[in-house]
Amino acid sequence: MTQTLLFPFVDYWWFYLGFIAFVIAMLALDLGVFHKHSHTVGFKEATLWSIVWVSLALLFNAGLYYYSLHKFGDSEVAKNVSLQFLTGYVIEKSLSIDNIFVFVVVFGFFGVPAKYQHRVLFYGIIGALIFRAIFIALGSLLMQYQAVVIIFGAFLIITGVKMMFQPDKEVDPSQNWIIRFMKRHIRVADRMHEDHFFIKENGLKYATPLFVALVFLEFTDVIFAVDSVPAIFAITNEPLLVFTSNIFAILGLRSLYFLLAGVVDKFHLLKYGLAAVLVFVGLKMVWLNKLFDGHFPIGVSLAVIAFFIGGSIVASLLIKPKKA
Repeated sequence: MTQTLLFPFVDYWWFYLGFIAFVIAMLALDLGVFHKHSHTVGFKEATLWSIVWVSLALLFNAGLYYYSLHKFGDSEVAKNVSLQFLTGYVIEKSLSIDNIFVFVVVFGFFGVPAKYQHRVLFYGIIGALIFRAIFIALGSLLMQYQAVVIIFGAFLIITGVKMMFQPDKEVDPSQNWIIRFMKRHIRVADRMHEDHFFIKENGLKYATPLFVALVFLEFTDVIFAVDSVPAIFAITNEPLLVFTSNIFAILGLRSLYFLLAGVVDKFHLLKYGLAAVLVFVGLKMVWLNKLFDGHFPIGVSLAVIAFFIGGSIVASLLIKPKKA
């Protein structure tokens, strides 16, 4: 199945390069200036950075709208492009809250001090950006075929239903095969050594628990990407919109973690909202798009997703969990 893209890579390679350069510059500014020295990220700093990242995403979206309006001369096309980016961003931002639950558990398990957590997340984000770029590149090729679209849609529906009915399980990193593999095949120090990932003792090189935590988080993100990338492709078939919305959501993940880490356990019903979103976007891929000549209304999609996520958050605050 051949698809016509508004932003084909062959014509917009320069845009991808410019966007990647912007991301690298922001990351360099983040680590080289604002977080040059390890420190505990407080609520005020996390809030400020969250506002910065969300504002940058919204400004980028406004730029997309006006560029599309100028390029294609059609306000409906420009509006659709803008809504597709925004919906993809909201989906990725919502699904990334699941990552935060894992961050809390992993940092607690490895005893990572608060002042070193930003360093782990910083390099974790760089790895996530690389893996997402690979996933999106593969997805843009595979999603041209209707059979693949159906398979991914069915996968999202099954994942959503499973998430909805599967009982909550504690994440135990000690039982994870990645951790066991690393401890069998490389030397791991028995304690933290400030913010170092590797140390040398008695002429031998050791990985620190900080590095093991980083590797665990990287593999966790790959697992999350299996859900989130197809979910955004259900909203738009434009790789440029999938890539940029995904990257903006990931860039704000660190500040979102420091903002919500202390209260994330209060959103005990959020998993039902996320599950409903996965089922909805899966249904879009296998059925709903066909009912609307290939394109389910993007504005309705955004409203449905916002309803599920917002409703589950409000319900979590109003309904107390059955047990602590």
